[in-house]
Amino acid sequence: MDKQKAILLLQDGTVFHGTLIGKHGTNGGEICFNTGMTGYQEIYTDPSYTGQIIVNTTSHIGNYGVIGDEVESDNPTIAGIVVNSFSEIYSRLDASQSLQEYLESHGITGIADVDTRKLVRHIRSKGAMNAIISSEFHNIEDLQQELDKVPDMDGLELSSQVSTKEPYFVGDENSSIKVACLDYGIKKNILRSLVERGAYCKIFPAKTSLDEMEAWKPNAYFLSNGPGDPAVMDYAVNTVKDILALNKPVFGICLGHQLLAEAVGIKTYKMHHGHRGINHPIKNLLTGKSEITSQNHGFNIVKEDSENHPEVEITHIHLNDNTVAGIKLKDRPAFSVQYHPESAPGPHDSRYLFDDFISLINKN
Repeated sequence: MDKQKAILLLQDGTVFHGTLIGKHGTNGGEICFNTGMTGYQEIYTDPSYTGQIIVNTTSHIGNYGVIGDEVESDNPTIAGIVVNSFSEIYSRLDASQSLQEYLESHGITGIADVDTRKLVRHIRSKGAMNAIISSEFHNIEDLQQELDKVPDMDGLELSSQVSTKEPYFVGDENSSIKVACLDYGIKKNILRSLVERGAYCKIFPAKTSLDEMEAWKPNAYFLSNGPGDPAVMDYAVNTVKDILALNKPVFGICLGHQLLAEAVGIKTYKMHHGHRGINHPIKNLLTGKSEITSQNHGFNIVKEDSENHPEVEITHIHLNDNTVAGIKLKDRPAFSVQYHPESAPGPHDSRYLFDDFISLINKN
């Protein structure tokens, strides 16, 4: 059977032709690339990728299918995928369905048979930009009109869209460690990592007031990862300021890291093309040790602001570009990192950060 044609159009006018995967249709978002050699299912279900088209740099995608347990959220919220070689046939015995079936069932449009090496080199050179995938429009002018309707990620608030609508619990309700988790797009493995260390977690919607969370009497607060621009999340920044005034332990990951920084006066900025992959080298400045990390972010915190802040200590640095990858507050029990210590399928070098958080709670 002949494959259906599809087109990928970038905001700068660059065009790639390929074949349709997933659902027949048209969808746009910010295009980005992930260099991970495995874990495509975890990538697609990470809420931090909301509204983004993901380019997988791994040549073969779909070859191990999809399994129900290996998800980071209940539903993928990505805008599309771009791959080189796509396999509708999978070989893993415990897979429940093919990736093609999974994409179709969730309404995700993708494109295969694209020279992803050429595409990634283009993004690395020109920077992040919007793009659109379509199996419906074959006239570039018409497709450009559709692309022009896609909102820019810079200045876009998305976390409240993917956050839980109602609070829920995970863990042992008899635990003495109670952690209030603000859900800006939280990954399931973050919660597993906290529960494995004895925490009882109540997960709150992104716009929950401090009074409502404090009524549960938590020992500590966790600020989750999530999508969008932290600079426009005034509601979240103000809540974090209120949390810090309590002097309770606080741990932030990715977007949570950026919100902690904004709350103490450190600005954030949109990166040229972001960090996304599972092999990013980080140096822990407190121990002198390095770790290989999983990362997924298009925004970061301003290094100069961090260095000049009298109450902030930079704890981790990204070794590829010397950007800030972790901070802690000198006057309060709060710290955060720009990467994912809970990463699944890996690496696991940074899992100690959850242990540090639990130790901080026990000390307080």
